[in-house]
Amino acid sequence: QVLLVESGGGLVQAGGSLRLSCVVSGRISTYAMGWFRQAPGKEREFVAAIRWSGGNTAYGDSVKGRFTISGDNAKNTVFLQMNSLQPEDTAVYYCAASARWQLLWITASNHYDYWGQGTQVTVSS
Repeated sequence: QVLLVESGGGLVQAGGSLRLSCVVSGRISTYAMGWFRQAPGKEREFVAAIRWSGGNTAYGDSVKGRFTISGDNAKNTVFLQMNSLQPEDTAVYYCAASARWQLLWITASNHYDYWGQGTQVTVSS
């Protein structure tokens, strides 16, 4: 089984920072990890992805330069450091795991096989 549990969400003022964590069980069966977010009434949006082997990363255009994805293999944990947060970043953030790394599809939700329950991030103006 593969289990993903997110944490670290909360309320922050515009310009502030948060760090999300995703603890993964069964990483041996996962090659890549991703973060997505979904705001009310909007489609799920790709945020960032990382490949366990080699550390390859990818970012959505809306978060480049502000968010950083990283992993701690020893702790089987993936992080999303979010800086310069803005109200439009408000959403439920989901951690996802994929059994493959395909660059052309890494931003698509159907590239991922497992999903966490989500953690709420709210940014006030």
